[in-house]
Amino acid sequence: MNKPAPLYIVTLCALVSLGATAETVTPLQGQSPQTIQQDISECQAQAQAGNTSTDSSQSGGRARGAVAGAAAGAAVAGVRGRQHEEAYDRLDDDLQQEYRQSQARDAAVAGAVVGGARQRQERRQDRQTAEQNAAASSSAYANCLQQRGYQVTP
Repeated sequence: MNKPAPLYIVTLCALVSLGATAETVTPLQGQSPQTIQQDISECQAQAQAGNTSTDSSQSGGRARGAVAGAAAGAAVAGVRGRQHEEAYDRLDDDLQQEYRQSQARDAAVAGAVVGGARQRQERRQDRQTAEQNAAASSSAYANCLQQRGYQVTP
């Protein structure tokens, strides 16, 4: 027969794996050490199950922006060339190509800047979401243990 251990021995420091914050878990109903471990494990699993975070940030935002910008720049150069067809057609093929490349290069630079800004914004949003998920997970963990008869203190 398991005798409940004295309260000062059973007080545990549990680490919430998602929030990485140490919390003191004190049994209030004389739970056995095995029950305490089981309850902590089950509450951690429950808190983690409720946390379905996804990391949407990807690398290469600048490169994707540059590629999109270059394609847009080349398309704009072609449209502008057709708008001024007579003058554009009189130009040497090499000059036409140089003009298209110049437009594509300028648009690629702009696209890289925009792509980098978007990527930074996505990363900030991902960090905020991760912090919110960690807080929600910690709260769910503490609530689960409190419902099972424990006092949880930070």
